[in-house]
Amino acid sequence: MRTVDGRVAGRRGQATRQKLLDCLSEMLSSSPYRDVKVIDVARKAGTSPATFYQYFPDVEGAVLEIAEQMATEGAGLTELLEGRTWTGKAGWQTAQELVDGFLEFWRRNDAILRVVDLGAAEGDKRFYKIRMKILNSVNNSLADSIAELQSKGRVDKDVNPAAVAGSLVAMLAAVASHQKGFSSWGVKQAELKPNLALLVHLGVTGKKPSK
Repeated sequence: MRTVDGRVAGRRGQATRQKLLDCLSEMLSSSPYRDVKVIDVARKAGTSPATFYQYFPDVEGAVLEIAEQMATEGAGLTELLEGRTWTGKAGWQTAQELVDGFLEFWRRNDAILRVVDLGAAEGDKRFYKIRMKILNSVNNSLADSIAELQSKGRVDKDVNPAAVAGSLVAMLAAVASHQKGFSSWGVKQAELKPNLALLVHLGVTGKKPSK
């Protein structure tokens, strides 16, 4: 791990760098992204702006570092579908665990994901690539699952696996980013998950799940 000027950071330097990132993450959960200043992050971390600039060019650079770490974790979402089946009762369990894992990942990373979504919506390719890295981990696995069911004659031949998978992932991302808003519509979290899993199961298999 290197500093901005290319020097290798020692153990203490790495700890300081991570503390700055942790403090920034905490601040993003309570403050608008563009309101966060270097001096505020440094003060919260118990260090100076000069130290911050040793490791990051600016706040945006540090935010991108957090986002990259989060995207690496998000790539692990594909494990929710690896080796899983979509037939019978096991298929219903697959749908439920996919929804549960997806929503939990979004809740855990809500603050930085809001920044990533904002940057992507504004056309920043760096944030767009990070967002797609996360979504592709699920999209590609879902598309493969649908294609496999299709090859076995369990899904209509006219279905486009990539289109269906992309639509389902877009739905999951939209719902995940709006979890708090569902309560204003009278929808409890416990009610949201099974209904979302039902839509995912219908989308993948074209059938109601066996419970």
